[in-house]
Amino acid sequence: MRTADITRKTAETDITLTVNLDGTGVYDVQTGVGFFDHMLDQLSRHSLIDLTLRATGDTHIDDHHTVEDCGIAIGQALTKALGDKRGIRRYGSFHLAMDDALVRCALDLSARPFLIWNVPFPTPAIKSFDTELVREFFQALSTHAGITLHVDLIHGVNSHHIAEATFKAVARALREAVEPDPRSPGLPSTKGML
Repeated sequence: MRTADITRKTAETDITLTVNLDGTGVYDVQTGVGFFDHMLDQLSRHSLIDLTLRATGDTHIDDHHTVEDCGIAIGQALTKALGDKRGIRRYGSFHLAMDDALVRCALDLSARPFLIWNVPFPTPAIKSFDTELVREFFQALSTHAGITLHVDLIHGVNSHHIAEATFKAVARALREAVEPDPRSPGLPSTKGML
């Protein structure tokens, strides 16, 4: 089983989580940030990665530390669960349409973190959730999971739809990348390591 448990406790947040890469997309997420919970539910469901996550943070200041630190912890869990990455597809890409929004994601589980982010939001917030935190989450995830991650908004006018399409597009690309490749049980690299 490709699973991982992570505990991350700082002066700003307290996070525990479990991931199962070979799951069915079962999620149980409580971060204290309602919209973010909804986005992490989408990430789990559409990647088929089971996710149980509990986070408490200094949301009386704002949601930034909670969102960023959850990205860090999930990235660490993905790295741990993937192990040496033998037998995975490594690459994933997906175009995700959600009403007015169309988002393209391409990623490489390369161990070389890099984020290309072309997702402008038409509003600064979705209710009380800062839309800039969507990028912060994916920056933390990319860095701590070692993902080369490209995300582009092709169309979109509704901030909620854009954010949700982004999480779903990344989820579907991630699902493809972590899946076992039945034709290639070895390491998907000519370098001999990832």
